[in-house]
Amino acid sequence: MTKPSKQHLIDPEICIRCYTCEATCPIEAITHDDNNVVVDHDKCNFCMDCIPVCPTGSIDNWRVVTAPYSVDEQLGWEDLPEQQEFPDTDTNVTLEALDDDIAALLEQAHAGAGGAAKAPASASKPAINLYTMSRPATATVTGNYRLTDGKSDSDVRHIILDMGALTFPVLEGQSVGIIAPGNDKNGKAYLPRLYSISSPRDGERQHYNNLSLTVKRDESGVCSNYICDLEKGDKVQVTGPFGSTFLLPNESSARLLMICTGTGSAPFRAFTMQRLRTGATAAGGMVLVFGARSPQELPYFGPLNKVPQDVLQKHLVFSRMPGESKRYVQHELKKNADSIAQLIVDPGCHLYICGLKAMEEGVEQALSEIAIKIDKDWHTLRDSMREDGRYHVETY
Repeated sequence: MTKPSKQHLIDPEICIRCYTCEATCPIEAITHDDNNVVVDHDKCNFCMDCIPVCPTGSIDNWRVVTAPYSVDEQLGWEDLPEQQEFPDTDTNVTLEALDDDIAALLEQAHAGAGGAAKAPASASKPAINLYTMSRPATATVTGNYRLTDGKSDSDVRHIILDMGALTFPVLEGQSVGIIAPGNDKNGKAYLPRLYSISSPRDGERQHYNNLSLTVKRDESGVCSNYICDLEKGDKVQVTGPFGSTFLLPNESSARLLMICTGTGSAPFRAFTMQRLRTGATAAGGMVLVFGARSPQELPYFGPLNKVPQDVLQKHLVFSRMPGESKRYVQHELKKNADSIAQLIVDPGCHLYICGLKAMEEGVEQALSEIAIKIDKDWHTLRDSMREDGRYHVETY
C-alpha cells in the first residue's frame, strides 16, 4: 500500500470565496476557478499562514490520503469527502502519527481562526455561488448614502443595488463580491472584494429585488474607493451570493447576542430588520454590543436608537471620546457580565461576532472571564455552541 500523507483541503460548503487565503499564501499553493477555492497538494508546504486569516474556518480541513486529491477533483466538489478508511494495521499506526502531526501544526497556527462552523438548524437553505467572476450579475446603483458624520475622518457608505430581473436570492448573513474594473499590478483582473449584505432577504425595500451593502472607504483600497464613488445609475459587476453558516435562525424564540465593530454591523442590521418585519421581537431576544471610535463614526447610529430597547438591547461603546478612557466591546461585555452569562449558557442563544480581526482576542478573553464567574469553561461552552450551529465568527 502507498504510504499515507496528510492533505490540506478547503470546505467548499463553508468557504465564502473571499480569496484572502489565496492572497496570503506565500508560495501560490492556493488557487480558484468559478466554483471553488482549493489547495494544490503538490505545492503546499504546511506553512499555515492561511489558517488565521480565514474568516469562516473553511480553510481548517485535513485528510490523510494515499493518493492526494488533485486540483481538478477539488474544483468539482460541492462538499468535502469523508476521511478514507485504511484496514491495514500498519497504515493505521501511520495515520495516528499523521493526525498528531496535523494537530501540532494547528496548535501553532490556530490562534484567532474561526474554526469549522455550522449553520443554525432552523436557518433557511442559502443559495450559493450563482454568479461568478466569468459570469457576474450586473446590478444598478439606486442609492449611495454617507452614514458617518461629514466631519468624521471615517467615510462609511450605505449602497443600494437593484438586481433588476435577475434571480438573486440572498439571506441575512450572506455576502456578495464586487468586482472593481481594471487590472492589478500584475495585469490580472481584480478578484472580487466581499461585503456583507446589510438588508433582509426580501430586499432593502420590502418586496423589491434589491439589496444593500455597508462599505467603509479605505484610502488605499481599490474596491472600497470604487464603491464609495459610485453614483445612482452606475452598473456594478456582482458575484455570489456566498456564505452558508453565518445565518439567522428562523425560530422566533432564538435569542441573538451580536458583537461587532464598524462595518461588521452590516449583517446585524439585516438580522434586526428581518426580525422586525416578521414580528420576531420578543423582549430580550436581541442583544447588540457595537464598538466604534465615536458616535460620529458609528454606522446607523440614528436608526439604531429608534429601535425600542426592549426589542434590541443596545450597548454602544466608543474608544476615542475626548476626556474619556478607551472602551472596547470586551469592556462592555465584562460590564454586563451577569446578563451575558445568562445568554451564553442559554441553549436557545446564538452568538455572532463580526468586525475587525483584532477584536477577537479581547472578546474571547472577556467571555472566558465571564464564564469563570459562573463556574463554566468558555472553550467548552463555545465548542458546544459551534457544534449546535449557535456560534458564528466572521472577522477580517
